[in-house]
Amino acid sequence: MDNDDNAICVGGCISPRVDEATRAFIAAHQDEDVRDVALHAKRDDGVDVPFALDQIAGRRTARSKLPRWAATDGIIYPPHVPMEQCSSQPAAEYKARLAAELIAGQPHPTTLVDLTGGFGVDFSFMARVFDEAVYVERQPRLCVLAMHNLRELGVGNARVVCADGVATLATMPPATLIYVDPARRDAHGARTVAISDCTPDVLASRDALLAKAPFVVVKLSPMLDWRQTIDDFGGAVRRLDIVAVHNECKEILVVLGRGRTERPLIRCVDDGACVEFLAGDDERPTIAPSSTLSDMRFLYEPNAAIMKGGAFATLQRRWPATQIGVNSHLFVADQWFDDFPGRAFVIDGIGTMNKKDVRRLLEGERKANVAVRNFPLTAAQLAKKLKLADGGDVYVFATTDADGRHILIRAHKRD
Repeated sequence: MDNDDNAICVGGCISPRVDEATRAFIAAHQDEDVRDVALHAKRDDGVDVPFALDQIAGRRTARSKLPRWAATDGIIYPPHVPMEQCSSQPAAEYKARLAAELIAGQPHPTTLVDLTGGFGVDFSFMARVFDEAVYVERQPRLCVLAMHNLRELGVGNARVVCADGVATLATMPPATLIYVDPARRDAHGARTVAISDCTPDVLASRDALLAKAPFVVVKLSPMLDWRQTIDDFGGAVRRLDIVAVHNECKEILVVLGRGRTERPLIRCVDDGACVEFLAGDDERPTIAPSSTLSDMRFLYEPNAAIMKGGAFATLQRRWPATQIGVNSHLFVADQWFDDFPGRAFVIDGIGTMNKKDVRRLLEGERKANVAVRNFPLTAAQLAKKLKLADGGDVYVFATTDADGRHILIRAHKRD
């Protein structure tokens, strides 16, 4: 990308200034509870206490969420809310792998343009797989912060541009890949979900984005209906990745490409597990007849990404288990699958909700991990009804079978 008046090189002289007293205070208290530090901090010793507290809290969060950042001295963290909202390291690393996969075989030099830079976590990981990378952000404070942190992280191929992303799109030269993470809050700060309600509106900008790059990756809310999302983009979706981390669905990544794709690839990813299929192939799975349940030895609960993607028929083709009920999304089998993408249990017993079956299944248990799938009670309500405290080694699943019966399954994890 050509130089312009708004560009700031990572190696430039502008960076956040932290005085020595504040730096020493942060170092001295970095392993302490930020609330205790706030209560006992003196306000008259030349320390910028609010800033210091943000740094202590930010690094504490980063240790679990962004370990590479936490291990890098000199990183400056934003206030609490941006730290909670930014991508985790596993999610950012996945985007980098996705980008590398997409641009394989593209002519060099390859260029990434992130039009919604923000705190810069995703950009810092994705930039490393490109020859050139451009971070665009309209808030000067975030630009200075990103420039500083990218330098500390050793991302030497990056440039920071302080400008509006939509305005930059209109004037920027072609790129290999454009990344967009639309803001999910409106002008009043209320959370939004619909694509057209986010900023920027990537539906309205679809053609302009693809005119500048053959690949556009859009990060969207995991709350969206992915089938409707594909329809909304009008044939431009090449693939759609549903990304979960530690069995929690984090985001939907939509890959837009030039030309029309009738059946985009759907990929359901949760940590190292991946199940993929073409849109339209996710037909209904086989349902287990109620009469066969008593013969089943193992219970399987698909991970969050598969649950979101509805990839149940695809799941069955690779792991031959049958679904308990039409909407249970719990599977049973008479064989053990070491690599099943989700949780797996050994079945101890199956019964109905009548008192005799409940007494037989629970056998005086006072503690269990209760979960419900397609069941009229919540997990908390069922636990109260069964007089079970939370925890222990016993798992109780409540669901509805193929005959519409409400059933309980007692199980345990295999050693």
